[in-house]
Amino acid sequence: MGHDHSHGVTPSSASGKYLPRLVLALAIALIFMLVEFVVAIATSSLALLSDATHMLTDVVGISMALSAILLARRSRPTATRTFGYYRAEVLAALANALLLFGVAIYVLYEAIARLGEPPEVPGWPVLIVGALGLIANIVSFLLLRSGAQESLNIRGAYLEVFADLIGSVGVLLSAAITLATGWRYADMIIGVAIGVWVLPRTYVLAKRSLRILFQHSPEGLDVDDMTAALRAIPGVADIHDLHVWTLTSGMEVASAHLTVTPPHPTGPVLRAAQELLSSRFHIDHATLQTEGPDEANHCRELSW
Repeated sequence: MGHDHSHGVTPSSASGKYLPRLVLALAIALIFMLVEFVVAIATSSLALLSDATHMLTDVVGISMALSAILLARRSRPTATRTFGYYRAEVLAALANALLLFGVAIYVLYEAIARLGEPPEVPGWPVLIVGALGLIANIVSFLLLRSGAQESLNIRGAYLEVFADLIGSVGVLLSAAITLATGWRYADMIIGVAIGVWVLPRTYVLAKRSLRILFQHSPEGLDVDDMTAALRAIPGVADIHDLHVWTLTSGMEVASAHLTVTPPHPTGPVLRAAQELLSSRFHIDHATLQTEGPDEANHCRELSW
């Protein structure tokens, strides 16, 4: 029987190199969140309040993203935590999604409460703050855009900033309509649109986070194709107990039992399997066990 591990799980997190950008994005979000909340309360603008609340989720979300990165970097695997805290960023991404759902429900509630008599909202203060918020969101959007392709954690913060960017455009539109026509419902309608617009993207983020936490196979990976490819390696008679999952962003893991028929040596079979998983399926960490036909029968007798 042979055991072999390919390259160990050593990267702290794909998002770690973006730490300075997250800190800067957090500072920007915090400053403009406070400005928007003050002006929203002073002007009774639901559109600005909706955007400010989204900015609050930016502050909380980016803070959680930073905490997850620092936790993953400082926490080494131990005898009781063999993978360390690498999944902290996935939990942070899921929490971000739940926050965004909560924001949408709150804004909708506020809009229903204002249906009968929408307040008069002054256009110029909302227009000015909306323009400043748009600039701040563009800067944060550019800071996080590249990291969103590598890390689910940063992608959560990035989606919130992107939603805020669209929200700022909505704030400007509502202010412009108010100044041009004096229509009181413009602010309320756009406020609801800002709150609801982000829901599909939030759903995707939550779905991806739960997929990792439930240890489903990585998106886009054909497990049947992987099984057939491993079984086609010379000397491999069968493959069973194949498991493939994502530990955190950019860290896919696999384990499997390979039934090897004599007289094939196990060493070349293991190396061929590892090279196949790495080159074709982009899985660099695999725990593979080789066994003879008799040992394979024992595995099939297990209850799960």
